[in-house]
Amino acid sequence: MTASVESRTVSPGRARYDALLLDFLAYLELERGLSPNTISAYRSDLDRFGEFLDGRDVEVASAAPRDLAEYVALLANPEDGPTPAPSTVHRKTAAIRSLFRYMRLEGMVDDDPTVGIASQKRRKTLPRVLTEAEVGRLLAAPTGSSPQVSRDRAILEVMYAAGLRASEVIGLEMSDVDTREGVLKARGKGNRERVVPIGREAIRAIEAYLVVGRPRLVGERHEKALFLNYRGRPLTRQGLYKIIQGHAGSVGLADRMSPHTLRHSFATHLLAGGCDLRSVQEMLGHADVATTQMYTHLSGRELRDVYTRTHPRAAGSMDRG
Repeated sequence: MTASVESRTVSPGRARYDALLLDFLAYLELERGLSPNTISAYRSDLDRFGEFLDGRDVEVASAAPRDLAEYVALLANPEDGPTPAPSTVHRKTAAIRSLFRYMRLEGMVDDDPTVGIASQKRRKTLPRVLTEAEVGRLLAAPTGSSPQVSRDRAILEVMYAAGLRASEVIGLEMSDVDTREGVLKARGKGNRERVVPIGREAIRAIEAYLVVGRPRLVGERHEKALFLNYRGRPLTRQGLYKIIQGHAGSVGLADRMSPHTLRHSFATHLLAGGCDLRSVQEMLGHADVATTQMYTHLSGRELRDVYTRTHPRAAGSMDRG
């Protein structure tokens, strides 16, 4: 009875925060591969942060640097209880920074209010990128004629062709794809839309899925979503992760893969082939070109080894042999 009362009295802002937290924890588990203990620590730390925001009637997407500074001050000097070790405060602020990086990645916020609370300068790591040969192996991994295989081929081709975020892939609707014009409309969580071109391999895969796969998955249902699960329902983020990991594992790439690996590869391969930074920014949907610039930090040798053309799959150079 108590749990039922609590669930009815939770504020709308806290309910939205809790939904975001569940999505973020799934991302940490399924994409980042963090351990259950680490995820449990994130949950605990971020639950407390949610209580802080709710107590001040502040939505997480609207949190300002001063809100974060106040919270960190409370962490370091709690009103009740002993003063925590600096390492504990650092861990808790790291969890918050990670949450806001995720929100930026998903297009939920443009600016990171945690920049000013970083307790120490963190070493930036370059994103994982597949080589041309590895991309080819992954895209060829779905074999067979089942509806799910047809769907999986289309998913992988679209993710590499357009550099979509995981949320944008599962959010695609039938009306978002124009195979005749060779473009699709991506819709992020921030409700920002952008039009992205797709190459002929992705177009072929989508058309095959629409003819062979999707009709058998959807049955008599009326679903707007482009990609469906075996029940004919819209594909979930967790379902997408399992699809990617399953095919990556079948070609020996499981330890190098996440949904964003194809997005990183898309951006890196375009820049390696001579595409200008501003165009890549537009296609990725980055609000700030500085976010796109991380792909220019890869070494010249790595770039030369990755691709010799702007987008091999779209241009057709992967059709060799």
